[in-house]
Amino acid sequence: MKILVTGATGFIGYHIIHYLLNNGYEVIATGTSREKAMQLDWFSRVTFVEHFTGKDDTQTDLYIKFDRPVKLIHLAWPGLPDYKSPAHIEEYLPAQYAFLENMICNGLKDVTITGTCFEYGMKNGLLTENMEPEPANPYAVAKDSLRRQLMMLQATHSFSLKWIRLFYMYGKGQHVKSLIIQLDAALAKGENTFNMSGGQQVRDYLPVEKVAENIARIAMQNKITGIINCSSNKPVTVESMVREYLKQVGGKIELNLGYYPYPDYEPMEFWGDNTKMLKALEN
Repeated sequence: MKILVTGATGFIGYHIIHYLLNNGYEVIATGTSREKAMQLDWFSRVTFVEHFTGKDDTQTDLYIKFDRPVKLIHLAWPGLPDYKSPAHIEEYLPAQYAFLENMICNGLKDVTITGTCFEYGMKNGLLTENMEPEPANPYAVAKDSLRRQLMMLQATHSFSLKWIRLFYMYGKGQHVKSLIIQLDAALAKGENTFNMSGGQQVRDYLPVEKVAENIARIAMQNKITGIINCSSNKPVTVESMVREYLKQVGGKIELNLGYYPYPDYEPMEFWGDNTKMLKALEN
């Protein structure tokens, strides 16, 4: 089965492609830099097509360009982790829709897209897929708008849509500004203290390898569609997660709690109900 993966050279894409290749799928990978892709260990095992989302997406038959994939796993989205940039709404949203509309109108029948837990807005507690979205930052507004546009497109074009809302993750290839990557850097430098927030915000974490496996397996099935949380359903404070990580890696460093303020673009305590995801993953 031929699978197209966008955002292939990104944090999650790297791991999804490994999972797909290891499970016998034919992978067409796309990203904005062939040079970057060539440095990755799976490059020789995929068909790589360099593509800038939004560029000429209204004039070229992208379904043919990408050799008529059976399924699309769409991870690509620029501008992160700047969640507050208006470019998410003004530039990235129309470009993303133009790409997906082109693929679907020219024949693609199965689409899996990564959304974000930020689509739920400033809600605290357990988040379930039937909750009304109330996105509170430009990135989340753009993601939720894209989902709604695609649902409207389903009225005129028949295709399966799986919208996977991602929660928090960690692992190889994460952005340099992410918490664990900064912690690893501080440990490598032999620093005595690590500056962080108060650490009492409650989050939902999964290792990126597990997130990648979940996304791939959800994409390969069609019994469960629509919005699907990709989450652990195990609330944990950021401080306890960091301390557990230090224990696992044998790291010794003093946590300077409260150095940074809590983010104003997300609620204090939230985690995801993964009941629907587990049903999708049933064999």
